[in-house]
Amino acid sequence: MATNWASLLPGKFVVFDGPDGSGKSTQLRSLAKLARAASVETVEVREPGGTSIGEKIREVLLDPANCEMVTRCEMLLYMASRAQLVEERILPALARGAFVLADRFISSTLAYQGSAGGVAVKDIMAVGDIAIGGRWPDLVVIFDVDWATAQRRMTRTLDRIEQKDAAYHRRVREGYLEQARAKPSMYLVIDSTAEPQAVFEALSCGMQERLTGK
Repeated sequence: MATNWASLLPGKFVVFDGPDGSGKSTQLRSLAKLARAASVETVEVREPGGTSIGEKIREVLLDPANCEMVTRCEMLLYMASRAQLVEERILPALARGAFVLADRFISSTLAYQGSAGGVAVKDIMAVGDIAIGGRWPDLVVIFDVDWATAQRRMTRTLDRIEQKDAAYHRRVREGYLEQARAKPSMYLVIDSTAEPQAVFEALSCGMQERLTGK
């Protein structure tokens, strides 16, 4: 049965997340295009960034020259960008019934700075709840991919986080899967090693099941 995006998406806050090279951004563009074709007001945001202030923070976070940055500083900068994004763009969009589609959110911080970086989950969650004012996503979609496949897909110049070693990125992947196991009703895991169209079909079916409860 075809997914009825027009009734499914308005007022929802959905996050697309996953390891670097997982293909989540491609899937985000595809879903946003379909949502707009169904006459759903769609607000796309990315992290870090998405606002004038957030984009400045993004430059600092991802600049390879900032190699001395400690993980706790990383975590707080991501949260600062997120706080601005939630207040300036996400909450107003949801208030008017728009569909908000985010490229990364707190799930990224839990995986990268938490599982891979060693910052305690309780610390991330405490700061995160302040940053987002308690407005958690309706659904977090994790696009799961192994590091070898992800690495082959990343042909551009790598940013500071992407340049970290394979062991780090394997911990990131496991961190995402741990989150999904801990909160199966909030997370949807999609195997993103397949061709983009097959991934999107799995995404469509999974989102319909999770957002309708059917």
